[in-house]
Amino acid sequence: MTKRDKKDPGVTTDSRSKLQPSRKDRFLPTELLGISAALAVFVGLIVLIATREFLLAGVSFGIAFIVALVLMALFALAFKPNAAEVHDLEEQNGESPTDKPSGH
Repeated sequence: MTKRDKKDPGVTTDSRSKLQPSRKDRFLPTELLGISAALAVFVGLIVLIATREFLLAGVSFGIAFIVALVLMALFALAFKPNAAEVHDLEEQNGESPTDKPSGH
């Protein structure tokens, strides 16, 4: 049995033998949108309560949503992958740990 024959818990296969991402991986964009929306609703409500102007609250909501979404995406990109993720990336690229350049 080779390394490729072992089943990776983060990736599942269907009846057509196509690789499918895990449920956690599929819902990550939804999580980022939900957190950004929650932060934007909070800002919008605070502005609405403080000023009682719907237009200003709506504009604040939109700005807060966009800023929160961009920051969440940047923070998601900033994390360094762990060993399992690096191994998965190498496997997807068809590389093995011994295929790295020898340095000469």
